[in-house]
Amino acid sequence: MLVRSLTQPKGLINGGSIMGNGLYLYGILPTNRVRPLALHGLDKQPIQTHPVDEFSFLYSETQQERYLASRRNLLGHEDVLEKVMQHGYRSVLPLQFGLIVKDWDHVKAQLIIPYQDRLKELFHKLEGKQEVGVKIFWEETEELNLLMTENQELREKRDSLEGKRLSMDEIIGIGQEIERAMQDRQQGIIDKFQQTLNPLAQEIVENDNLTSAMIYNAAYLIPWDIEPQFGDKIEKLDHHFNNRLRIRYNNFTAPFNFAQLNP
Repeated sequence: MLVRSLTQPKGLINGGSIMGNGLYLYGILPTNRVRPLALHGLDKQPIQTHPVDEFSFLYSETQQERYLASRRNLLGHEDVLEKVMQHGYRSVLPLQFGLIVKDWDHVKAQLIIPYQDRLKELFHKLEGKQEVGVKIFWEETEELNLLMTENQELREKRDSLEGKRLSMDEIIGIGQEIERAMQDRQQGIIDKFQQTLNPLAQEIVENDNLTSAMIYNAAYLIPWDIEPQFGDKIEKLDHHFNNRLRIRYNNFTAPFNFAQLNP
């Protein structure tokens, strides 16, 4: 089953907070000439831009000293970046959720001056490209039942032990055998996705699985114009596995995984 998904912001630099109200930063654009955006961010504050050298920072005025990482705030942060991209600014470097500053001198001293060349490198890398994300979930019990249906040798071995008084070694042995078979089954699913999708990507980031049901979590950097082709392959993979997997596909997000200051 294919599901559209949102990604929790990771961002370019770590977030933080300061005492008193300030400026909440969302991201950076590669130009100091930005059209009015008519967007609103956290606390329904207008999104503004401020030029620092050849870049522009997306920000809104804060109404709180600290923003909790709630689902609403996280999605609000990401929504701003996505809407800016929809306004035609496809190359945007996302900043970590929760970053608040008092003044622009601090931004220039801490980010622009030491990292100006790296920021230019990132914008060059992201030109004409977008991030898409794929998360794969499975139902472990259902997969175990399918494994036993398909693997006659393992099924017969398990069935032969039913009703017998088993030693600890026998219990551990059959358990380990089933576990290895499940790991192989999981890896087979991952391999199929990688063989199908990886050739389309210019860069790939594999992230940690977030739940016990998640078996794969990856971000792909692809050219904008091949996203329909990439999405079609996701659909075909979903059908290949008879819709028994839950696939979350995020086909439009700021490049959180590919905009890191430290290469």
